[in-house]
Amino acid sequence: MEPISLDRVVGLLGRWSAQRGALHELLAGRLRQLIEDGSLPPDTVLPPDRALADALAVGRNTVVAAYRTLREEGRLERRQGSGTRVTSAWLTAARNAAVESVGPMYLHLLEPADGAIQLTCASPLVPPPELAELLPAVTGRLAAIGPDMGYHPAGVPELRQAIADRYAQRGVPTRAEQILVTNGAQQALSLLIRLLVAPGDEVLLAAPTYPGAFELSQEAGARIRAVRADDGLDLAEYLRAVADRPALAYVISAFHNPTGELLPSLQRRRLAETCERHGVPLIDDEVLAELDLDGAAPKPLDGTAVINVGSLSKLVWGGLRVGWVRAPEPLITRLARLRAVHDLGGPVLDQWLAAALLPRLDELRERRITELRARRDRLCAELDANLPWAFRTPAGGQTLWATLPYGDASAFAQHALRFGVAVLPGQSLDPQRRSERCLRIPFHHPPDDLAEAVRRMAEAWRSYDGTAAVAAVNALVV
Repeated sequence: MEPISLDRVVGLLGRWSAQRGALHELLAGRLRQLIEDGSLPPDTVLPPDRALADALAVGRNTVVAAYRTLREEGRLERRQGSGTRVTSAWLTAARNAAVESVGPMYLHLLEPADGAIQLTCASPLVPPPELAELLPAVTGRLAAIGPDMGYHPAGVPELRQAIADRYAQRGVPTRAEQILVTNGAQQALSLLIRLLVAPGDEVLLAAPTYPGAFELSQEAGARIRAVRADDGLDLAEYLRAVADRPALAYVISAFHNPTGELLPSLQRRRLAETCERHGVPLIDDEVLAELDLDGAAPKPLDGTAVINVGSLSKLVWGGLRVGWVRAPEPLITRLARLRAVHDLGGPVLDQWLAAALLPRLDELRERRITELRARRDRLCAELDANLPWAFRTPAGGQTLWATLPYGDASAFAQHALRFGVAVLPGQSLDPQRRSERCLRIPFHHPPDDLAEAVRRMAEAWRSYDGTAAVAAVNALVV
């Protein structure tokens, strides 16, 4: 491949030095992004370091250090007599790493253990009867449809309006143009991170948190900064991190996954205002926000920096792949353009079904909350009676965060599989890979199934703590 022109590289780099940080890191970050998005394809020969330094008005050492960083990552190589060029090896390695780094939650979906009670992923186990009731009328619309190719990258208009009306009902006036419909909340997060985060950017998260958020951030090449949220989010520390202006901040302010904690209303307002003041986009993951088990669901976060992400997967059924983003119109327009490139839009029948369901959502929601409350209480009672684990009764959501008195949660999770129960260790929900003594336990199963799951976990725990671990604890007591 012919060497790329110096002017072309400078044009592609754009305002690479406008952010905070060391110049060589900023330059390496922008070059990394250009390599990964294909703007600098494999075998592209880059300008000599001195020539690029002169064109960028920086010291030669800045370019030398940036090139060195990317060579160490395997994205560039230096060949005697032919300069510095982009490699193709990094692409294969990145794809392999993405496949190999699938977390335990996804592995249990891909490869469920035979006969095991699944306590790894939490969603309603059966669809509600309303879906079957509404489906004939929805499918009947196909016969009367007018000219419509079925491609709606931002979502079908009536569903966008129905979701906007739902936000207005919850106390936040919203226009349909502020809504982008997605194939679940996971796609919403994927689109947002792809649009807003460049390789080397900082993403601010809680620890522990929903693993899909930090795994997507890692896949995007982001630097993750995590603030502890074991017993509720450390808001003071989180706001100090916001002041450093990360590219993106992510929270679950209502019924945090996995702890079930609710950020108080005053703290919620401070969070939104601080992000607005520093110009930091704030994703508030609302997938669990209406699963309030001990009180009224909070009003959604609002503000010019706030991006709300929601879905019907926890209220209705995971198989109805309907999620959404609520954000300022310019951002929705950019997301819709990105969405169009990837899949042109979601299934229209699913969206019609969701639009027909939303006016009946309050009734369905109350039934779901009543069901979850009874299941949570049964799980807590069974854990209290059968296991020496510490936990707090969650105020909402659908998961409980339990702490083992000793041992390693990942090792116990492997041990528990042999007793027919699959649980999610805390490390898999922690971007800092701590929470090594914690387990996330959902309560979406029927009460008797939860009782059986606890019986199996108790049996596993007795054999797990019956040997060296107990001896070690006894030695400490003596």
